[in-house]
Amino acid sequence: MLRYANPAKFMSLSGAVLPWLAAASALLLAGGLYLGLFAAPPDYQQGDTVRVMFVHVPAAWTAMMAYGLMAAASLIGLVWRHPLADVAAKTAAPLGALFTALGLITGSLWGRPMWGTWWVWDGRLTSFLLLLFLYLGYIALWNAIEDETRAARAAAILALVGAVNLPIIEFSVDWWTTLHQGESILRRGGSLIAPVFLWPLFAMALGYTALFFTLWLVRIRTEILTRRARSLMLMGAP
Repeated sequence: MLRYANPAKFMSLSGAVLPWLAAASALLLAGGLYLGLFAAPPDYQQGDTVRVMFVHVPAAWTAMMAYGLMAAASLIGLVWRHPLADVAAKTAAPLGALFTALGLITGSLWGRPMWGTWWVWDGRLTSFLLLLFLYLGYIALWNAIEDETRAARAAAILALVGAVNLPIIEFSVDWWTTLHQGESILRRGGSLIAPVFLWPLFAMALGYTALFFTLWLVRIRTEILTRRARSLMLMGAP
């Protein structure tokens, strides 16, 4: 896989994969939304409010996955200096911030009728809010330093330090008393969610994941082309 760190080979491979990935994300999201919003019945306790789950849970999962990928790319760029690692990390940050914001907004919309409040400062919600601040700080750091090499190194260190927050988000419901429910799917004894809700949730999670990778590839390709154009302009400058 290391040979695809070459920008030219990456552009060729991603150009072939991108249409299929985009089509898969569209089909999965359309199917998941239909099953979740129209086919699934109201929950016996939550009623139609349960439908927020199909937007909120995949958004939260994708936000954490995006940060994990950003941190991994930052480590590769910091240690092995692969050509595309810094580009991959940089372009993942705005997408991760977007999914994190979506998770926070939909979580508040879901929490208001279920908990009677829009927000509580418990472990899961506070650490997830911190995830948004880490994304925004990473983006701000990249933009604050003009030299791309120095910016990439500083941002990579921030991304790696911030990765400590991922297990805190995941296990906060086990470590502290919280309003947020614990693990409902991947748990001993089986899932607590009925199959009629579980299948649409899986479809949406796969759709969100495919959408993230689709947008990520587009952003990486755009960044590569932008840097090429900048280099050509500098070479042509008197």
